[in-house]
Amino acid sequence: MPRIEFARPRIVDGLWLPMVTPLHHGQVDFDGVQRLAAHYADAGVDGLIVLGTTGEGGLLTDVERLQVAAATLEAVQGTVPVIAGVGGVATHVVCEQVRRLERLDLAGYLVPPPYYLRVSDEGIAWHLRSVASHTARPLMLYNVPKRTGCTISPDLTWRLAAHPQIVALKECDAAGMRALAGQDRLDVFCGDDAAMLDHLLRGGAGIVPASAHIRPDLFVRLIQLARTGREEAARALFRQLSPLIGMLFDEPNPAPVKAALALCGLARPEVRRPLMPASKSLVARLDAAIALLPPVVAREAA
Repeated sequence: MPRIEFARPRIVDGLWLPMVTPLHHGQVDFDGVQRLAAHYADAGVDGLIVLGTTGEGGLLTDVERLQVAAATLEAVQGTVPVIAGVGGVATHVVCEQVRRLERLDLAGYLVPPPYYLRVSDEGIAWHLRSVASHTARPLMLYNVPKRTGCTISPDLTWRLAAHPQIVALKECDAAGMRALAGQDRLDVFCGDDAAMLDHLLRGGAGIVPASAHIRPDLFVRLIQLARTGREEAARALFRQLSPLIGMLFDEPNPAPVKAALALCGLARPEVRRPLMPASKSLVARLDAAIALLPPVVAREAA
């Protein structure tokens, strides 16, 4: 009898937008969630990530998290895949987040190491494998040392990639991105917006840029140029985007992103406390930077 081989689950390559969670008077604006989700799906992003850092996932209740993910899926109607961020200090809490979300048709989960505790490699591996045991869906690991206080090192990444559900990594550490370039054990997505073009030109699987909330057509264009070997044109476009990208991280994320969305008429600037709104001076600079962006570009045929 021939041997049956089961395909390893995948997370599609390309541009995954880590979507903000619109708020109004302290409550989630679910109509706003759906408008944004449909807007970005129409703009040509390859996938949406909800409940991550930019989505203020750690500041939402369990009920709100489930409702945001469900509203996003309803809005896109299967046109783009949706991943949900899960994370926290305690492993059992993160596993419970997964259990609650499993009823939805998600494409996978974005999972950082446990926060704050600064656990060892063995502790990180135990945590991530425990989360994976609560789902059959693929995991995109999330290495963001400045926020978690610990690092998924390249050596640990190699070991974790042997797990059949750990198929991708959102890498926010420049050294890690360089060390993982060119390998085929798992797909690496750039989580550092300033480094996204270099990552794409090295053959990276994709990008997770919060800055693509503003003029997503330009970021879709950037990834098309990089994928088709038009490096000079890609670098020229990235130089035009770079001032705005830098400003969007001048104050804690996602306040500047939400302020820029408000300037574009796409969402309110409200963030959940203890996050604070973007300063008036930054809002003025964002307004000027947005005005200098190139005209809207038509999407190329696939």
